[in-house]
Amino acid sequence: MRRLVLLAAALSLTIVACSGTTTAPKATGGGETATATAKSRLTTIKERGKLICGVEGTIPGFSFVDPSGKYSGLDVDVCRAVAAAVFGTSDNIDSKIEYRNLDSTARFPALQNGEVDMLSRNTTWTISRDAAGGNGLEFAPTTFYDGQGVMVSKASGIKKFADLKGKSVCVETGTTTELNLASRAKEAGITINEVKFQDSNAAAAAYTEGRCEGFTSDRSQLAAKRTGLPKPEDNILLDEVLSKEPLGPVTVNNDSAWFDVVKWVTFGLFQAEEFGITKANVDAKLKDPSPDIQNFLGVQGELGQQLGLSKDFMVHAIKATGNYGEIFERNVGANSPLKIDRGLNKLWSKGGLVY
Repeated sequence: MRRLVLLAAALSLTIVACSGTTTAPKATGGGETATATAKSRLTTIKERGKLICGVEGTIPGFSFVDPSGKYSGLDVDVCRAVAAAVFGTSDNIDSKIEYRNLDSTARFPALQNGEVDMLSRNTTWTISRDAAGGNGLEFAPTTFYDGQGVMVSKASGIKKFADLKGKSVCVETGTTTELNLASRAKEAGITINEVKFQDSNAAAAAYTEGRCEGFTSDRSQLAAKRTGLPKPEDNILLDEVLSKEPLGPVTVNNDSAWFDVVKWVTFGLFQAEEFGITKANVDAKLKDPSPDIQNFLGVQGELGQQLGLSKDFMVHAIKATGNYGEIFERNVGANSPLKIDRGLNKLWSKGGLVY
């Protein structure tokens, strides 16, 4: 009888493991936990026929919506690559995506309550956001290695961070930027008047109006905001980098099926660049004799099926956006108005951190 009970239990576990659902601990009234079985968000997205992606929406080069309603940017292209992989098509991919503009205070509640499926909007990977005891989020691979900076006008005469003593600095509230500014000021032994705003647009506007003598944010965001100032050339970024800011896509905890898709599509964009697979040559690469490339593009193997996607999921992702290098250069790099040097965002094989 004991053998029969154990066999039944083993079969039950096998059925749950193969069902495509996600199990998560559920608290009971007595402080104990029971196992609740929930459908993965991946299944929900497929049934809905649309990916809901949380973006910032006002940062040129990263996520920006123009007057016609068209979205563009590095973060937006990550949404497109994920959607193309999930739905197995690159045709008219924006029809498969609903973009939601979220400010820094709204982004995490929107993700946690299921309003959006993922975030792709200049969000820094930190322990308090990742940990189950904090925000309880999951961070996919970093798509942009950044650092916090400060922008000032050339006319201000401010040359270094210490020169901000007694000055007003615009900062977006509810961000790591706000915390870093306070920490760096304390370390430098200076007092800074923090002028806080709900979103980056309001902070940038206040800086433009002269309400703040400095504007602090991620250096990439400052470079983007500077392009929209009346006289961009009259403003400079201080040399000091105040922090490390690894930015990337985010999902919720306890849904490994969906997180794995976002994670491995992001890795796939990196790997496509390393393989030399581009938006223009991906069809030709299907005939490449390399076993690694054949596996990667789904000519052979079962990598896609293991993720719950089509075998050629990365073909669709690459056709939608190109590889990571193409995405970077088009939106923020040499082929964009921002002309940000790739720096740490180069492939590992070329001296960067993208691996």
